[in-house]
Amino acid sequence: MSKTILITGASDGIGLETAKALLADGHHLLLHGRTAEKLQSVVESLPQFADQIEQYIADLSVMGEVRMLVAAIKQKHDSLDILINNAGVFKTPTTRTQDGFDTRLAVNTIAPYLLTRELLPLLNSQSRVVNLSSAAQAEVSMDGLTGKTPYNNDMSAYAQSKRAITLWTHQLAITLEQSPVLIAVNPGSLLASKMVKEGFGVAGNDLSIGVNIIKRAALSSGFGEANGKYFDNDAETFSAIGGLDQAPQVVKILDQLITLPC
Repeated sequence: MSKTILITGASDGIGLETAKALLADGHHLLLHGRTAEKLQSVVESLPQFADQIEQYIADLSVMGEVRMLVAAIKQKHDSLDILINNAGVFKTPTTRTQDGFDTRLAVNTIAPYLLTRELLPLLNSQSRVVNLSSAAQAEVSMDGLTGKTPYNNDMSAYAQSKRAITLWTHQLAITLEQSPVLIAVNPGSLLASKMVKEGFGVAGNDLSIGVNIIKRAALSSGFGEANGKYFDNDAETFSAIGGLDQAPQVVKILDQLITLPC
């Protein structure tokens, strides 16, 4: 059965390859990209799937644009089967957004939280939210999350952003009365994405490793009972979530941040 699926960061890397795989399986995709030119180029390269694709543009470092993305989706859809929060950044030209957040935390943590929260009316208990986490995780600085204290380096910001998205995945799963199945997934370490090449200077491993686990998390029955869990594809199993004691505070702060004027 065809599903309606939103993928953020779908114009390159693992997001694009996942989109191609899902399109080939017959699903209807809402593809998000940061720039219209790049996303249009992707769509033009996939003419055989033109009828299955919708395009949505937003800079996820800007919360106002995230809200406009939500509004555009709600204008055309009253339900959504799957949300894949794939978009992520590691090295960025600027580390602070116009909203006052660290760019890595904004794109990797805050934007997907806002997007998920705002799209909840479209997601039912059979829907799924797949959040891209990472093997690189670190204890979350609450002042870093709010933007009050800058990070010392890219890795610190990135690792904390990935711990934070894993924590809020779990916390929403256990606190929302009517929620979709929320799953955090480490798709695999050092996959051959643009982010890995720019951040680590290596070619990376086969992207299909990550594509396959994202598809499983989104569609397979085996993940239907995995609400709030974290799947580590390096270990090929569900793993304990580190720092769970921070989860309530992370969500409390995120709820405050997304109510700030943008």
